[in-house]
Amino acid sequence: MFERFTGSARAAVVQAQQEARALGHDRIEAGHLLLALTSVEGGAARTLDACLPGLDGLRARVRTEIDGLDPDVLASIGVDLSAVRRAAESAFGEGALDRGRKGRRGHLRFTREAKKVLELALRVAIHNGHRFISDGHILIALLMLPESAPVRALLHAGADLAAVKSTALQEIASEAA
Repeated sequence: MFERFTGSARAAVVQAQQEARALGHDRIEAGHLLLALTSVEGGAARTLDACLPGLDGLRARVRTEIDGLDPDVLASIGVDLSAVRRAAESAFGEGALDRGRKGRRGHLRFTREAKKVLELALRVAIHNGHRFISDGHILIALLMLPESAPVRALLHAGADLAAVKSTALQEIASEAA
């Protein structure tokens, strides 16, 4: 399947592994794929940039979803998770709250959900008659998992999922031309 991946899709998979390591995680989750799509130059990043006001907020929310920290629960006891993260990163640099975690070295495995995303990306490509899998196909595949951390993060960031899918399909079509 990976032989069908475009350069940006391959870069996204590699970046997802780097995102997982940077957060001290020992597996690549669907959320790491979304984080990667925001930072790898390609159609998915252009789609997200066009559909959302700012990707920094989305990136922060995805990290929160992956970590399982619920900002609303923390707010109910007087803790503003965003403010804590901003203050820590302002004082100590980006990812400061994540540095203390120990991640595995070497190859990281994909979680079942992340594998499902890659499988769905192939299905989306086939359904649309494409002989390649782009980062846009991966983004559309992420949208197909309504209970996932990436979808929760996108919705929290104010994304219209139908608009994201439509814009992604337009980006893919322009790549195919």
